Amino acid sequence: MAEARRKTAIGAISGTSMDGIDIAVVVTDGLHEVAMGPGLTAPYPPALRAELQALIADPSLAERDPLADLDAKVTEAFTNAIAAFMAAEGLTARDVDLIGLHGQTVFHRPERRFTRQLGLGAGMAKALGVPVVDAFRQADVASGGHGAPFAPLYHAALAAPLPRPVMVLNWGGVGNVTWIGEENDGPSILAFDTGPASALIDDLVRERFGRPYDEGGRLAAQGTVHSDVLARLMDNPFFGVVPPKSLDRQDFHARARIVEALPDHDALATLAAFTIEATAAALAHVPRAPLRWLVTGGGRHNRTFMDGLARRVGVPVDPVEAVGWNGDVLEAQCFGYLAVRSVLGLPLSLPTTTGVPRAMPGGVLWKAA
Repeated sequence: MAEARRKTAIGAISGTSMDGIDIAVVVTDGLHEVAMGPGLTAPYPPALRAELQALIADPSLAERDPLADLDAKVTEAFTNAIAAFMAAEGLTARDVDLIGLHGQTVFHRPERRFTRQLGLGAGMAKALGVPVVDAFRQADVASGGHGAPFAPLYHAALAAPLPRPVMVLNWGGVGNVTWIGEENDGPSILAFDTGPASALIDDLVRERFGRPYDEGGRLAAQGTVHSDVLARLMDNPFFGVVPPKSLDRQDFHARARIVEALPDHDALATLAAFTIEATAAALAHVPRAPLRWLVTGGGRHNRTFMDGLARRVGVPVDPVEAVGWNGDVLEAQCFGYLAVRSVLGLPLSLPTTTGVPRAMPGGVLWKAA
């Protein structure tokens, strides 16, 4: 067991790319002490993943429908995955102080002060016999914040020993960055969404190739970038908006239809170049260029992304594994860490990470029955 002042927490999330349910253990004081434990990604039941993909394609349904049946299915899937993970790791309910349940985001509209994640902490706490924290983003959004990105405080805790400034980039369905500088830089943490990452490409690959994603970026690497189309994609006021700022997974899909007339591989190459340019545009909004980019999320496995960004920014662009982190479950670890911060009453977000008016605590605690 952890020391009394530390807590053992399990975090669980499925990102906007819906690759599966990420689960991980952290042992932490909720401040600077973090010990990373085991983690894994459990696949969604295929029928449930198909239901979720259909839901996010219909924003009006995701916003207005009670979705009680789907909420229960997501809760059950997360609960079963965590139970199986605990059993495999030899963990009992007595070994775990908290579970941080982020769940599955299906709709995110902070301008309406509304965000929606499926997954019910109350039911999970009862089923697993472990207290659960959920609803991480709601207080932030209700107070006028963007409700995203939510990993910056965890990134900063992990990056404390690294040379700075450093940029932590998460390439999931959409992209977001955490810029971490020195105290004399002004804000030492700045975070915001950058634009598309894997979502546009994943959807196009499913449509044209019948595959879930472009493994290694190999399909995009076979195409030619159409610079005129890329320029039109980048002609978007979002990139000039001063952070904090955030996105929904679907925000760029309508504009990205301009690649429909392109040959298959060229369309992918152009969307990959769009992801790279959108990410590099973040440099206009940070106090100093980072010495290094550390990349987490599924996009770090895409060589077209990684090599293209390195050429574009002119500094090392490495997967987070290069500094001993686990990019497959980093976000899950984050929500275990934030669950501990939540029960301690510590902030989960800052004015420089989500635009919230003040350092904002959050989360809802559900005690085990």
